Amino acid sequence: MEVILLKDVDKLGYVNDVVNVKNGFGRNYLIPQKKAVIANPVNRKKLDERLEKDRARRQQMLGVFQEMETKLKSAVIKIAAKTGTTDKIFGSVTNVQLSAAVKEQLDIDIERRDIKLNEDVKVLGVYTAIANLHPEVQAVINFEVYDDDKKGAAPAAAKAEKVEKVEAAPKAEEVVEEVVAEVSSEEEE
Repeated sequence: MEVILLKDVDKLGYVNDVVNVKNGFGRNYLIPQKKAVIANPVNRKKLDERLEKDRARRQQMLGVFQEMETKLKSAVIKIAAKTGTTDKIFGSVTNVQLSAAVKEQLDIDIERRDIKLNEDVKVLGVYTAIANLHPEVQAVINFEVYDDDKKGAAPAAAKAEKVEKVEAAPKAEEVVEEVVAEVSSEEEE
């Protein structure tokens, strides 16, 4: 059975594609979910009219999507996550969190369904994902998952910072001597 897709369907096709599917899949899933219509002559004519309008609109939007792609390639999105002592994340980072982080940090709105994570994100580190912005444009999103408690600082940097603070802090004996000196100078006056 040939159908015309009204929405993007994973592993099948994009909007306005004419695809051949099994009868049960078309009748029981695609058509009732309003993801496709039967490819008869009337619907094909509507499709041709719609494609002509979409071509002009897509060419205008293609430039916008390519700009978005360059912004996403050059940026590293930072996502905070709560972790245990072994840098394992409680739960995992999903495409929903990544979409929200991209919106917040770069002001680019990407549907969560258009973002595909290459692997499960359950440990701190740097990862990549792919965003399907347009049938002709796929952007690579680089993102870093960091410990929420450390505010994005690397663990080694945080330890070095603590050591510097401890070394720079005055010793207790020095503080006591200063206070005694101040008190004795006040008594003399």
